[in-house]
Amino acid sequence: MRELVYTGFMSLDGVVDSPGGGPGEEHRSGGWVFKDVEVLPEAFALKGEELAETSALLFGRRSYEVFAPVWRDSEDHAAYKDLPKYVVSSTLPESALVEGWGPTTILRSTDDVLDLKKSEGGAIFIHGSAELARRLSDARLIDRYHLLVFPTLLGAGKSLFSSADNEKQVLRLRDSAAYPNGVLKLIYEVAG
Repeated sequence: MRELVYTGFMSLDGVVDSPGGGPGEEHRSGGWVFKDVEVLPEAFALKGEELAETSALLFGRRSYEVFAPVWRDSEDHAAYKDLPKYVVSSTLPESALVEGWGPTTILRSTDDVLDLKKSEGGAIFIHGSAELARRLSDARLIDRYHLLVFPTLLGAGKSLFSSADNEKQVLRLRDSAAYPNGVLKLIYEVAG
């Protein structure tokens, strides 16, 4: 079975909303990843490491609509261009898919994501897509979390984890690092 990996920037209080502050990121503190903390390349090395094992990308509808037109033409994201992409949405029409950004398939349900996980291939990475991540976490479909935790308290915004009264999930620390700018790299595997 393919691994489903959530990767993202998170504030210390668990908010993943608007880290880059670009188009479609409307949080009042949008851009907190780059505005408030010294940028150290070693703290972002995880993103390059992830690319080596990424076989496909998975997005929720809103994140896809924000990322696709920007990442398609971005030098920083050129390695993602030809990777298969999946968008989980019950409302996105095929006509809304961005041309020139590799093969993209719309998945209409959580069951479709489960079927994708059962297919042949390597790890599938979820970028952004907080609502989708919460839904997939609640459904026990996420296998790993790659988090860069920033020394920032945002107070409100989209959270990675739901507040639903779910059964306990145990995570096993796979890798971690602390950087001089206060950022923590935390990689957790879901133990069961």
